[in-house]
Amino acid sequence: MSRFADRIALVTGAASGIGLATARGLADGGATVFLADRDVEALKAARESLAGAPHEAIPLDVTDEQGWVALAERIRARFGKLDILVNNAGFGKFAAITDTTLDQWRSIIAVNLDSVFLGTKHMMPLLAASGCGAIVNMSSIRGIVAGANTGSYSAAKGGVRMFTKVTALECAAAGNGVRANSVHPGHIATPLTAPAYADPEIAKALLADVPLGRIGQADEVADAILFLASDESRYMTGAELVIDGGTTAQ
Repeated sequence: MSRFADRIALVTGAASGIGLATARGLADGGATVFLADRDVEALKAARESLAGAPHEAIPLDVTDEQGWVALAERIRARFGKLDILVNNAGFGKFAAITDTTLDQWRSIIAVNLDSVFLGTKHMMPLLAASGCGAIVNMSSIRGIVAGANTGSYSAAKGGVRMFTKVTALECAAAGNGVRANSVHPGHIATPLTAPAYADPEIAKALLADVPLGRIGQADEVADAILFLASDESRYMTGAELVIDGGTTAQ
């Protein structure tokens, strides 16, 4: 229980998958967790599945700046600080560049990249108030290596990767005690990816690029996030942690 005792944490995309696994890990470690997601019903169930402190479920569209402003004020009023921010919310739709509409492009960029900017901007004063704030941003192996038909998603996740490094440098220069790191999952089983992985042909093609020969699990990515959010990684900032079964080692 002592790993995150007295820590206040916010996780976006917390209603399912990696976000929910991360929220559970934080709660199990003693943190008080704000779970944010736009899926209200799933969010309520996620909140009820957490043990421990009086956690809060907050409906949030991560692309809505006023929603972030209101959430920051809510956390400030209750605790006066935020120790951990996990910018996890995201999704992907994959198509060739020539088949991608501008609206589709903007939607992917907004949810995966704009949200990280908004969360970082509006939660930074609370993270600085912590004295040991930790930001963990969800990127992807597509933020490191490209793949066909991933133009908008790769652009967004590459943006998250570099934005994280800039955040780390600015926080270090400010001396505010905030660290920022990114995680880069490969093929991970979540409710969002389940339909694709259920197709034997798709699963076979994906696994052909994974040296460990299996799809990763949400809790395996959550373990990496928890490490970066904890004091165990206190000398890490601006780093990228890859969880991909060896895919990008090739």
